[in-house]
Amino acid sequence: MSENLNSNNIDNDELNLITEDSDYTDLITRLNELKSTIALLEKTIFK
Repeated sequence: MSENLNSNNIDNDELNLITEDSDYTDLITRLNELKSTIALLEKTIFK
């Protein structure tokens, strides 16, 4: 029974890592989008 719980914990940890990686990837993508938007706004403002 203990082996089964350990296996489940490992699976859950792996899933959490995958989710965290996905979250970081989404965050980086969003930050890049914001960077582009800010650059366009700066060009518009400082014309």
